[in-house]
Amino acid sequence: MALGILAADLTWRVGSPDLLHAFFSTIAVRLEPQGWGSRFPALMNELYQGELSPERVESALSELMLARRELSFLPASRMVWDADRPEVPSPRRSAGEAPDASKCFFTEDGKDLFDVLLAALVRLRTTHGSLRIVETVSA
Repeated sequence: MALGILAADLTWRVGSPDLLHAFFSTIAVRLEPQGWGSRFPALMNELYQGELSPERVESALSELMLARRELSFLPASRMVWDADRPEVPSPRRSAGEAPDASKCFFTEDGKDLFDVLLAALVRLRTTHGSLRIVETVSA
C-alpha cells in the first residue's frame, strides 16, 4: 500500500506509510516537547489523522513552514523513524547523507515531502476543499 495527499482534485503520491509516519514522528519528537500535537495541532492532530479542513489551511501552512525551518537546524541524524521508539535508527540510508533533518523526507518519485505538502496546502487556498491522506497505487 502507498499513501498520497489528495487536495481537491489532485493527488500527490507520497509512498510508504512508514515514510509519512517518520515525517510526523520527527516533528513530534524533535519539535514538540509537550507531546504530539502540542505545537503543531493542524498538522499533527488533523492532517496526520487523515483530513485537514479548509478552515485550517492557513494554520497548517504556518505550522509546516515553522517545522521545516526548525528541522533545518538539526542534523539529519536526528530524524526519527517511529515516535514510539525514537531511539531506533532509520532504515533509510539517505537520511545520513542529508544536510539537515528537514531534508530527510522524499516521496517515492523523489520530491521533497515538505514541498509536496506546501503545494497541496496552497492549492486548497483556491479550491476550498479538504486535504486528505489517501491510499494510492504504487508507481
